[in-house]
Amino acid sequence: MSYPVGGEREKLVSKLPAPLKQALKVRAAQLATDVQDAVTAGVMSWQAQNAPLPHIETAGAESFGTYLPEGLYDSFKADCKHRGVSYIQGLAQAVALWLVEHPTQAREFVRRLVFCNQKGGVGKTAVSAGTAQAFAELGLRVLLVDFDPQGHLSHQLGLKAIPAGQESLVTHMLNRADTKQPLIDLTVPIEEERFGNRLRVLPAAFDAFLLDSGLTMFRGPRQAALERALAPLEEHFDVIVIDSPPSLGLAMDTALFYGRQRDGEKPGNSGLVVPVEAEDTSAQAYGMLINQVSSLTQDFDIEVQQLGLVVNKYDSRRGYIATSSLEKWKALGTPPVLAVIPDVKEQREAVRLQRPLLAYAPEGIQAHGMREIVRGLA
Repeated sequence: MSYPVGGEREKLVSKLPAPLKQALKVRAAQLATDVQDAVTAGVMSWQAQNAPLPHIETAGAESFGTYLPEGLYDSFKADCKHRGVSYIQGLAQAVALWLVEHPTQAREFVRRLVFCNQKGGVGKTAVSAGTAQAFAELGLRVLLVDFDPQGHLSHQLGLKAIPAGQESLVTHMLNRADTKQPLIDLTVPIEEERFGNRLRVLPAAFDAFLLDSGLTMFRGPRQAALERALAPLEEHFDVIVIDSPPSLGLAMDTALFYGRQRDGEKPGNSGLVVPVEAEDTSAQAYGMLINQVSSLTQDFDIEVQQLGLVVNKYDSRRGYIATSSLEKWKALGTPPVLAVIPDVKEQREAVRLQRPLLAYAPEGIQAHGMREIVRGLA
């Protein structure tokens, strides 16, 4: 059955086998396509087929709803009747046909590293920035994305957050009609000779505080919103580092989805790096993050790899809690501890001077720790 919606589209309510429903949702997200547009294309392609299509098992099909252009569902039902198939069978064949005609493309992938932890204050910003700098030192082109509405990364590097109402990563993610400037033009180079003009930053936006509510109302595949916004930039960089917000909201879902292993991408190329501290509350927060990752991977049938942990701000003088916590992190084995970054003054001094750590104290123990992270990710 169909219900008029506005006069331009009609709501389709039918059924679809669970595996096809899941595959449709995941493929549409991977290709940054709205599900309703994918189904529309599938139905139109199905109608254009002259030869009979393979029968699809629809026993146990689940409820499925989407929107089609006005009149398309009626003509589709008429074609199903003419071909002697049920509406559910016809829809299943149309979706299967779309999946065949729209494969994901195997290609070289930009490396996408998402630095995340639900707990604030673990030094996530310092570790993500330091890792990006270490990659740039090696000669790679690196984009460092300040995805945290608090904008600590931007401030620490002497950059201003983008004011509310102006074009930003947020407006590109929400596909706002007034977004016209290419996102690459909003990136800012870090002018340090050490990085050879290979390190750029996409500053934070004050609008990011409202991103979760904007994603709630967004009609497209919202989990792919960050990927859709950053896709045009990927050809310009070898590594994209995301400094994620300390939250478990919808914005974090988009970052996790962006860091997934794409079809044809080699394992270990992209994924999550989790900065933690050697204390108990950090372990609790890590558990919450893993639950969110697990839910997302199951919902979309994707693989999000945990590439490693970074034990940050470590000081053995804090006693048994610090030393025993460090041993527990190392005992996990998977993901591995990539580096242990000590709590010394250089990082704080670099922040005060608004300079990159690896430019301010390139031979310091913390700078060497950031390079150790990169070696561990190789």
